[in-house]
Amino acid sequence: MTTNESQQVVPEAEETAAPETEEISARPGTVVVADQRGGGANGGAGTEGAGVEIEGVGAGGDGGGGGRRAVKLGGVLRWVSAVVVFAVVGAGTAYGVTRADRTDVPGLGTHSDGRWTYPTLVRPPLPSGKPGPNDDARNPAGTHFADLRKLVLPAPAGATADAALKGTDGWLAAGTFLKEFALASEREEIGQLLTDNGLRHIAARGWTTADGTHTRVYLLQFDTAAVADHLLSDELTGYEAPKYRIRGGDVYERDLDFPVAAHLDDVHTAPIREVKPYGAEQVREAYLASGDALAVIVQSRKGRALAVPFQQTVTLQGELLD
Repeated sequence: MTTNESQQVVPEAEETAAPETEEISARPGTVVVADQRGGGANGGAGTEGAGVEIEGVGAGGDGGGGGRRAVKLGGVLRWVSAVVVFAVVGAGTAYGVTRADRTDVPGLGTHSDGRWTYPTLVRPPLPSGKPGPNDDARNPAGTHFADLRKLVLPAPAGATADAALKGTDGWLAAGTFLKEFALASEREEIGQLLTDNGLRHIAARGWTTADGTHTRVYLLQFDTAAVADHLLSDELTGYEAPKYRIRGGDVYERDLDFPVAAHLDDVHTAPIREVKPYGAEQVREAYLASGDALAVIVQSRKGRALAVPFQQTVTLQGELLD
């Protein structure tokens, strides 16, 4: 693959001038990560971060500073020639994912494996001097200082947006989120849980792809990471199944086929699937906790909800929150 076949990594504009993102050449089937270190506490320009080249199914990165370098890593996110894993360094980090043709990937045929093509993902810059949500030493509360609305996963190419999840100025009413749950009594109970635990606001996005998969992504923000993790671990999910039923499905279980390597170190992830026999559609869902944010992802599709785009969507959203 030539450089022109890769998606351009473009950092989001900041008020202060940022170093120009360097274009990195990638071989076929690689994930390319280009990063920029944001300004320090004094607002100065950061140093140029490391470029990390990850072959095929690799994951991870080098958090060191200094000049451009390439690191070969392998063995992580091995679901169907895995898609996307990112190295995270500093505030103005940008992510670029190559769009390799399947004929470029050794061992794979030309038929699609179900992966979606997402746009270049750009994590919004942090305010000067503010740490990320999983910097325990400097940010014990796990606060996401970036605008939560800019951390919602964008829709993939060709998808139709779900207008019902646009909200007002990007914020969604809690009542709209609660409609995901099947029973009125449970909607009332969950609503009270959110109130009691100090829900600050909800950002959301939804879309439908050409194959009929309907995706809804909700990011709920609380005061601390402890609250978000408590809700996921103790209130919303159990060891074997969720405690509340999502509409469209009947019986759910933990998705034990979700790759272990796709569970990010600092993102508590609980993947769930509807079990057979399905009704008109199958539903998959995931709960993620990272810092003070709780993500709820729901995918439904007539007949069967496919595993690959679900895993891809959950992983990408987790990376944006990490």
